[in-house]
Parts: sequence; C-alpha cells; structure tokens
Amino acid sequence: MYELKDQEGNVKNNSGKKHPRNAPQDAGRRKLMASAIGAGVAATSGKALAQTADPIITDVQDWNRYLGDGVDARPYGAPSPFEKQVMRRDVSWLTADPKSSVNFTPLHELDGIITPNGLCFERHHGGIAEIDPANQRLMINGLVDTPLVFTMEDLQRFPRENHVYFLECAANTGMEWRGAQLNGCQYTHGMVHNVMYTGVPLKYLLEEAGVRIKGKWLLPEGADPSHMTRSIPLQKGLEDCLVAFKMNGEALRPEQGYPLRLVVPGWEGNMWVKWLRRIEVGDQPWHQREETSKYTDLLEDGTARRFTWTMDVKSVITNPSPQAPIRHGRGQMVATGLAWSGHGKVKRVDVSVDGGRNWQHARLDGPSLSKSVHRFYYDFNWDGQPMMLQSRAIDEFGQVQPTKQQLRKARGVNSIYHNNSIQTWLVGNDGSVENVEIS
Repeated sequence: MYELKDQEGNVKNNSGKKHPRNAPQDAGRRKLMASAIGAGVAATSGKALAQTADPIITDVQDWNRYLGDGVDARPYGAPSPFEKQVMRRDVSWLTADPKSSVNFTPLHELDGIITPNGLCFERHHGGIAEIDPANQRLMINGLVDTPLVFTMEDLQRFPRENHVYFLECAANTGMEWRGAQLNGCQYTHGMVHNVMYTGVPLKYLLEEAGVRIKGKWLLPEGADPSHMTRSIPLQKGLEDCLVAFKMNGEALRPEQGYPLRLVVPGWEGNMWVKWLRRIEVGDQPWHQREETSKYTDLLEDGTARRFTWTMDVKSVITNPSPQAPIRHGRGQMVATGLAWSGHGKVKRVDVSVDGGRNWQHARLDGPSLSKSVHRFYYDFNWDGQPMMLQSRAIDEFGQVQPTKQQLRKARGVNSIYHNNSIQTWLVGNDGSVENVEIS
C-alpha cells in the first residue's frame, strides 16, 4: 500500500479514502511497530534498549519528502558532505615548503584494501608537474642496442597488466624512531596507499630496445623540476616493474605522476619515479642525491646501509586510534587495521590488548595479494578497562614485525627510514586513544 496526501495534509490510502494523519489507529500502529523494532534490535545486539519510538524511523524525513539533486549536480569524486573530514592532511612543522613536502592518507577513515585516488598520500620534491599527455615522451637509452622514444599512444599498444600494490614512503613512521611523537595513525603511518595499477611491464620496453650484455642497472628519471632519479637493478626491472598510466581504473592523478609513472612493487616509494620521462641502462649504480644524502639508513655508529630497497613486514591498527576513539562505550567492538610486506603476502596478523604480553589471531578479510596491503579485524568485547593495543604481522616467508626495542638494538635511533616496528595505542577507560611507547 502507498500513501497520498491531500491539500489539508490528510493521508489517503490507494482506494482514495481519507483518514487524518494523526488518527489513533495510525499512531497506535506506528507505536507498535517502533516497539517491535526496538525489541528486535535489543534481541540481536544483546543490549537492553529503551522501548520508545524513534522519530527517525516513525516520521517522514526530508530525504523521503523532497527530490534530491540530479545527476549533474555534484562535481566528480565529491563524497557526501557528512564525510568532508575524510581528507589528506599535512603536519605544519614537517612542511618546510609545500612544493617539497608530504601529506598523509587518512587510514583511520578507510576500510577494505583499496585507497581512493583522491586520498592517496602525496610526496613531492619539486611540486606537481602538469604534463599534457600529447607531449609525454619516454626515452630508453644507455647500454641498449636501439635507443627508443615512446609516446603515450605507443605505450598503449603494448600488452598491459593490472596489479594491486602498496606504495610506502621509506620515511613512513620515521618520526617515531626516538619516541612517540605524532598522535594519529594518519600521521604515524599515513605515507602508504594501495591501488590497482594498469600499465605495461617494463621488461617489454627493455626487450624492444635490446639491453646489452653489460647492462645491469636502470636509472629512471622524472620530468618534474627535481629531476628525481634512482638506481634500480636490472633484475628488478625485468621481474615485476610496470610503466603505469592508470590507477584504480582511471588515469593517474597529477599528484601521482600523470600521465606516466614507474611502479616498483614492494620497494620504497622514492623509487617509483613519477612523471617518468627517461630510463637509462648502465653497468653500475649512479649513486644520485636521493640514494646518498637521502634515503639511506644511518646506523648508530655513523655508517649507513648502502641499499635498503624492500619495505619489510609491517602493520598498524587504524581503528581505534588517536583520531578514531571509542565512542560507543564498553561491549562488543571491532578493531581493524592494515598489514603489508614488500616480500610478498601477509600470512597472519596477531593483536594484543595488553601491550604484547598476550596475542590473539586477527581475522584477515578480503583479497590476499602479494605486495599489497591486507585488511585485518579483531572482534572482541571491551570491558571498559584501559588497553594497550598492538598488532604484529607475519609474512609468508616467516618474517615477523619487530618491536621498537628489537629494531633499535639492530640499527640505533639515527635513521628516519624503514621503521616497521610494532605500534602501541593506549586506550583510556573513556575511549580516548594516545600514541605511546612501551619500554
């Protein structure tokens, strides 16, 4: 049955017979319905709920009453206005210059494993290069039989592949080496995102140019003002690198390297050169600025590890966390987070509520893909007592996420890169959450 109103606000049934909007039988029926709904919710949740009518259920709301916006009313990609707080954010004292800085993915607001394109963190060394794809060129030169230059149209004629990979900046969690500093997983762990890339395997382009026998290394170069360059072993380039032009099905965003970027699965994000314009083949590493003065792991004795490309096994609980406190009080709750490994798949995630004294298996959910993030959940009843929440990931090769103490014992506290240690969140009895460290 459907309802129609006349000009006086009375309701007619589909037979045309009028009855007042506030007729006793109508009010009684609504009260009975609300009571039944309340009882049903109480039965399924295990909690006693007030048996009063909820006007959100029983009364007609504006979104039921009036027509909404049409299909052309919203700009591309605009979320609900009720989700306007879900956005990339920076840290003012980390931002020397916006053109050479970073913002962070709001991990605490997301679920699943795919990061929406507009929320993927940004890291720039010379600002965003705005390149017309008609003017995009990719040159392959150096120790090759035939130096080549590809247009975008050329590249799109090669066989393409789709792969879901995480991209993590080597400095992710870097401010936590000396102690707990940034209060929110968006800031401690937000230099990571996970998307589906579409592109041409780099090996096809190298085969087209013909790598000479002495060729052992690659030097990708970006077209941005910083001329970003990194040395990459040829073997990695032939194994799984992509020259990508799409992410999550659409063209790369400008801040993510539009129209072309390099994808280096499992390795630190600085090597994923954006606005890719050239790949040189050589017989030895170049030791450019970003792999000597930067992006090397400084050890306690002052020496540095020469090349540390792979992002080791890591995880973090994203909710609850400092930006996502517990608001519903004690009782049934779900803790969730992300885990990833640059070596392959995550096999298991454990969760502790007492600072690592006891561990329970979390539930991995969704696709389990190599060099991609994994979503985990831990379902439990919270008694309202303080907790020290931790997660610990283990990958398919048996590598276990270390504690901060274990990592510092091996490498000291002088580095800002490759911190994959276990994160601790202190949950207060009021549901608030703080970034802390266990000594």
